[in-house]
Amino acid sequence: MGSRVVRMFRNVNLENRVQREISKEKPKPAPRHAVTQPTDHDGNVGTVHQKNNDLLSNLKSVYVESVNTQTVKSIKEGVSMNDATKCRPTKFFLPGNSYGLANLTEVPRGKLTITEAIKAVGSHQNEPQTWTSQKIAKEYSLDLKETNSLLEFFIPFQVQILPPVNVKQLKVI
Repeated sequence: MGSRVVRMFRNVNLENRVQREISKEKPKPAPRHAVTQPTDHDGNVGTVHQKNNDLLSNLKSVYVESVNTQTVKSIKEGVSMNDATKCRPTKFFLPGNSYGLANLTEVPRGKLTITEAIKAVGSHQNEPQTWTSQKIAKEYSLDLKETNSLLEFFIPFQVQILPPVNVKQLKVI
């Protein structure tokens, strides 16, 4: 019933309001910006698309050789190329192929697998006197600074099983 009343008031004098809006003078649109045609730029447009044999021969004489950044870093530090590219064997493997990770046999120096990182951090948490950051860095061929950061910021989950709470004790409190 309420919608009928609203519709009646909405439709009152509808034609007069429409005529008033239609008869209003429309605002004039803003003038358009003058468009200039692109110039020929002193005839250089054609020379850009032409083949230049001198530049082409210079380009053919350029030889680029890509270098691994790890190799460049090791050269700067004075490590020989053979030592820098060596990999170390992995210390721990995941049982089977859970987590969808392939079992790696070699890991580059300065890198860890997830299982090795969890094992290193866990052993440091359990026995911090024996598994110091220096020992972990030496064991896994890591940088000491990176090892300290690993031990500080890489925190594995700690599962704590809480004993069940008695419902009567909850009501008392």
